[in-house]
Amino acid sequence: MTQVYDHGGGVRSIRVPIPDNPLGHTLVHVVDTDRGPVLVDTGWDDPDSWDTLTDGLAACGTAPEEIHGVVITHHHPDHHGLSGRVREASGAWIAMHAADAAIVRRTRATRPETWFAYMADKLAAAGAPEDHVAPLRAARRPGSLPGFSPADPDREIVPGELLDLPGRRLRAIWTPGHTPGHVCLHLEEEHPAGLPGHGRLFSGDHLLPGITPHIGLYEDPDDTTSTDPLGDYLASLERVAALAPAEILPAHQHAFTNAPRRVRELLDHHEARLTGLLALLTTPLTPWQLAERMEWNRPWDRIPPGSRTIAVAEAEAHLRRLVKLGRAEAVAGGEGVAYVAV
Repeated sequence: MTQVYDHGGGVRSIRVPIPDNPLGHTLVHVVDTDRGPVLVDTGWDDPDSWDTLTDGLAACGTAPEEIHGVVITHHHPDHHGLSGRVREASGAWIAMHAADAAIVRRTRATRPETWFAYMADKLAAAGAPEDHVAPLRAARRPGSLPGFSPADPDREIVPGELLDLPGRRLRAIWTPGHTPGHVCLHLEEEHPAGLPGHGRLFSGDHLLPGITPHIGLYEDPDDTTSTDPLGDYLASLERVAALAPAEILPAHQHAFTNAPRRVRELLDHHEARLTGLLALLTTPLTPWQLAERMEWNRPWDRIPPGSRTIAVAEAEAHLRRLVKLGRAEAVAGGEGVAYVAV
């Protein structure tokens, strides 16, 4: 049964399922405007997800054909996946931050086998064993891959500016870290239930009530600049805490209050994790070796290959933060680049 929540003040959310994913669903938010409904995110590109979105819109008194626009918090397929179908049905515009739009366009222009080869080289440099890398090197175009044909956005979300939502005040807050172009969206209107604070915040994956979002690497293979996504994320958290919204409407789990407290919990979590990693780096470790020793939600030998790749990216993001802080350094290693505490 499709679940729809009315948050008051012309804002509703629809639980759109994510197939075969422990997150379970994406909360697609429906915002009434003077020119018709606008969606904040759209959900995964899957027939069941589309049917759920359609049923949810009907429960909200509208339909895909009536959508005026789509605002994407970030490019991941559980958020941006159905944007193309919504636009085909309605002619709606699709807005995204320029940094994530660049990733979408690069993805659209990249053959999947080229991406597999790039990932194989990255993992080998991170110290991944050959039995993990070999399937990526052997991969060929296996039909349709989720996220490899994302809709090309036609509007840019500019940080600090109000979006073009007639009758609403929705301001873009750039919150990089989870992705380079992740944005939160601040609805600068009095809370409909009178909760204390400053409006409401559509937080995407940046701020979730019970999950620490993945901090990954989304670099252009042709750009040798070393990024610091964890540093970006921590700074973005401080920016959101300063807004002090009355309520947070995230893309997963449920709505919640007290953003400053949740921000403090996440800052403390990452500081504790960085401190713990320094204790592991008394001898040089590659990102793969560090990921093997880090604490995850299950033992390393029970983590499937795709999730191990994500874990290694997370480990490397933390290593880059330690290097940036002068608390670790890269050293030459026989199995890829290794890092040691200093």
